[in-house]
Amino acid sequence: MEISTLATYHCLAFVWYFFVAYSITHVRTEERPSEVFLYGGQWKYLTVLNLVLQAVFYGVSFLADVLRLIKKLRCAKCIISSRDLLFSVLAFPVSTFVSISFWTLYTYNRELVYPKSLDGIIPLWLNHAMHTAVLPLAVLEILATPHRYPAKKKGLILLGFVTFLYISWVLWIYSVTGEWVYPLFALFSPAGLAAFFAGSLAIVVSFYTFGEFLNRMIWGQSKFWF
Repeated sequence: MEISTLATYHCLAFVWYFFVAYSITHVRTEERPSEVFLYGGQWKYLTVLNLVLQAVFYGVSFLADVLRLIKKLRCAKCIISSRDLLFSVLAFPVSTFVSISFWTLYTYNRELVYPKSLDGIIPLWLNHAMHTAVLPLAVLEILATPHRYPAKKKGLILLGFVTFLYISWVLWIYSVTGEWVYPLFALFSPAGLAAFFAGSLAIVVSFYTFGEFLNRMIWGQSKFWF
């Protein structure tokens, strides 16, 4: 893909995610259900954090494209390294996890992750923008441009650290409010919850590995993508 075309795509994706993130933070809070958006606001939900993550990633990608267009290659190399790290370790595995886990649980019992009471304040298009569109956009990014993955150990350590931070945030909210971020968690014993978190980490790691596999299959083993 030509750099100018890539820059246009990344710019549009950035604007889209910025718009979606803005929209979810400006839902009609006066009509919100009592159990939603209290302590921690929207920032306790992985879905919303993922929107911000995607917006940051596409903003960095657009900046890298612009620097390449204006021939600022030394600066571009640094930005591209950050772009690739963001995508490989976070943007792809997190968006894939958000989409697949949400719709799996939604199909089983939507009250566990997305209570019906939310239908009155979050439009259908916004629900799909947060939980559906993120997956094809992540795959499209792999098809659009190659990404250099870090050493496997480094990538998994970073991914595990970020996962630990989010789990800590969820547990902190429970310790303060006595309420779980997702009703699903209330179904587990402490041991069961630990097993659930461990299983979720394993799934995220598998998505990381799958993204690396797709990237390698499409773009080969080239050492440098620049």
